[in-house]
Amino acid sequence: MSHKTLSICLYFSLLTVFLLFLQPVKGQYNFSGVDDMLQKNQKVLGKQVIALVWKDGKIIYRKETDEEFNSKAQVPVGASGQWLTAATAMIYVDEGKLSLDTKAGKLIPILAKYMKAYINLRHCLTHTTGIEAEKTGVGKLLPKAKFESLEEEMNHFAAKREIVTNPETEFYYSQVGMNIAGRMLEVVSRKTFDRVVQEKLLRPLKMRGTTFFNFDNLYINPSVGAQSTANDYMNFLVMLLNNGMFEGKRVMSEKAIEEMEKAQLTNLPVKYTPKGTENLHYGMGAWLMEEDAQGKGTVLSSPSLTGTWPFIDRKNNYAAILLVKSHSNEQGKEIYTQFKAAVDEAIGGK
Repeated sequence: MSHKTLSICLYFSLLTVFLLFLQPVKGQYNFSGVDDMLQKNQKVLGKQVIALVWKDGKIIYRKETDEEFNSKAQVPVGASGQWLTAATAMIYVDEGKLSLDTKAGKLIPILAKYMKAYINLRHCLTHTTGIEAEKTGVGKLLPKAKFESLEEEMNHFAAKREIVTNPETEFYYSQVGMNIAGRMLEVVSRKTFDRVVQEKLLRPLKMRGTTFFNFDNLYINPSVGAQSTANDYMNFLVMLLNNGMFEGKRVMSEKAIEEMEKAQLTNLPVKYTPKGTENLHYGMGAWLMEEDAQGKGTVLSSPSLTGTWPFIDRKNNYAAILLVKSHSNEQGKEIYTQFKAAVDEAIGGK
């Protein structure tokens, strides 16, 4: 056998071994159960569904049931934007421009004028301000073109919203706290909230399809006004799962993320919480779907009435998002539970 023939044989032998080595990596996950789950719930989810799962540095599952409604399509994500707002606020805490004890009245004098100076950033990020909230109901957290700016909304909160209770005495999920936090960021930065989020969070995470600016009515709402894409929001989840790192660069400190994922003020009575989040503890911007004995979230999510279920699972080290175009919240928790169980089974989690 010639030297050239021997070299060719050796090359193809090594190539075969290499391909055999890669084969189990490519096929190590079986997502047929996830496909079945989505198909069985098509009546609830509708025909336009996006599902992404990220693990070990890559997307390992992608489902798009509509050509136009895909992972790059910008859609309203409603209350899921609160996770983004809380993260942006914690970046300012990282930079020393704010602390969780910073009083809102110090930055927003109109609140102090109406005896609401005592509210601090932590109260805002944990829904414990004690200020009268919106009326409960399905439409309570949907954005409304009522104010032209966050500054105008603060004037309304100060003069028109009653002090129901002292801060940090009860939990009431609403738009109030996150929007006050958003205005605090505006005052500190001297920029609009949407620009603050763009500079501090969205650009570093390459979330080019995400914004809090509503082009229909020019209303910025840090609580429920976010619009994003499945790909963009996944970048955010990956950053959280990687403890503040994204593509080799630090976006948030580990300490900030630990604080966001810790059960906050767990001894307070709950006056209102959205359907499907009963008996769950809240961190900052997200719910602790599961937690350890120390109150640290092991599975965290920030679901929205609009049909967005993003979550990270620290036990099994993956991130996922389920996003639908039209959705009834009646089975929200059930759908999330089924989806997560199917993904856990696919990756061999428990």
